[in-house]
Amino acid sequence: MRRIWTIVLLGCAMAMTAGTVEERLADFDKDMSVENANEFFEALDVEQFTVETIQFKNGTPKDSLCQQVWYWAAEWLYDQQQYEQAARYGKKALPLFRYGNDDRAGCLNILGCIYVRMGDVRQAADYAKQCLAIDMKSGDHDRISSSMNTVAGIYMAGYQSKEAEQYILQALEHAEQAKNPARKAVILGMASEIYHSLLDDQKALSYAEQAYRIDSTLNRQPQATIRQSQRASALLGLQRYQEAEGLLRQILPVMRQSGDAHAYAIALNRMGKALFSQKREREAIPYYIEAVSLFSKMGDLYNEIHAHRGLYESYWTINPDSAKIELDLFDKLKDSLYTHATADALSRYNAEFGNDQLQQENEEAQLKHRYLICAIIVILLLCAIAAWYTVRQMRLRQQQTQELIKEIERLKAEMSEKKVEEETATPTASIVPDEDRQFLMRVIEVVNEGMANGQLGVEHIASELNMSVQTFRRHLQSAAGETPKAFVSAIQMEKAGKLLKENLDLPILQVASQCGFEEASSFTHTFKRVYGMSPKQYREK
Repeated sequence: MRRIWTIVLLGCAMAMTAGTVEERLADFDKDMSVENANEFFEALDVEQFTVETIQFKNGTPKDSLCQQVWYWAAEWLYDQQQYEQAARYGKKALPLFRYGNDDRAGCLNILGCIYVRMGDVRQAADYAKQCLAIDMKSGDHDRISSSMNTVAGIYMAGYQSKEAEQYILQALEHAEQAKNPARKAVILGMASEIYHSLLDDQKALSYAEQAYRIDSTLNRQPQATIRQSQRASALLGLQRYQEAEGLLRQILPVMRQSGDAHAYAIALNRMGKALFSQKREREAIPYYIEAVSLFSKMGDLYNEIHAHRGLYESYWTINPDSAKIELDLFDKLKDSLYTHATADALSRYNAEFGNDQLQQENEEAQLKHRYLICAIIVILLLCAIAAWYTVRQMRLRQQQTQELIKEIERLKAEMSEKKVEEETATPTASIVPDEDRQFLMRVIEVVNEGMANGQLGVEHIASELNMSVQTFRRHLQSAAGETPKAFVSAIQMEKAGKLLKENLDLPILQVASQCGFEEASSFTHTFKRVYGMSPKQYREK
């Protein structure tokens, strides 16, 4: 999941229960204080839900407290399969995020995931597409691949598997460019699910095996187990029922112990199908019953309906009365679930239950909808290409500016040792004319001073140089080929890189402060844009 942290590591040795997190959240809802917010995040940290945690300072505005606490409450409750509560907190957090920033995209993404689990496909798609629009503007391949993966999953849940295929293939392309193997494994797993729904199970098996190899290499055992479950699903589609059964018998005990009730319940559904397909209906029934119980507790209507269908089919030849009960439950859930679904989803279900007239009407609507989706895909592809080119040019210019700053700093040091004449005779010294070099050295001095006292505005810098803002902008553009904002950012990032490498014990929050950033989230965003990775990743590489 997409998570952004303000960095303060907390070393807590004792374990806390899920109840502790809920208690801390309840305390915050009663008293929205800095103390209660920090206790909530400490509880999440102790549960190892986050690698790094948020800690607020006294005087932090109430909206900032609520924004982060409610967002992370939604993330945590989603992981606990408490979808209604997760949706409530996610919707409370969303209005507090400024439009277009990374955090808002993350909140939209988790709401999309929550609502698809709850069976509200249209609501899920609305949130997911808003998230995708923000991510497309960012040009960040990792974020784009994540949001496209979510959209693909939602289209599959709405029985629009061809549209889902379009999104998942694009997600794979962006994941390749992001060079994030963990993300790629997730997307390959989703691709396996989609191709299974398209009845192309040979391709589904191939994608699941690729995902399994990546997660195994990364030593992500819980994820690797999920990939085995996806492999079993593809094997069922290929009618290799005994192989699927053997694989599921290996992983079900592991999943039961892992605590991931959702993945476990899906595997139960698949075991039921494996046994039913071998005409072992009596053995299949307990697996479907357990799956129904788990999905019902979670509020996962999408998967619960499939469990009821499995029970209906398994009971049909054994106990017709029980089969009738399960069919009634299936119909009720179907009506409840697909009140919110798309015309394509209704068309798919009507085809299965023989409503030919309504099926024809919905197929016409489906055709029009697919034309619209194709147009959207084309537009999104064009936006992705434009975003990639813009980000590439921006990073190239920033690299050039940083190299220029390094050269000027070197020359400055040598000038202090009275070696100016020798150095200016070298090829590297001639890169910048003497007048421009002196000007840029002075700018760097002012910016370095400004990072210490928080005065980095263009008006302040121009005043220190005894220039008007307009003259300063024009002179800097001529000397460095950069705007004041870009040049200041390059100096900040150069200093940040040195501090991270040379002061390994210095907290990242302090690095941000020493580089003139008031908020760690803004520092992290800028650093990732320049270096292509987070400050933590840069320090550890």
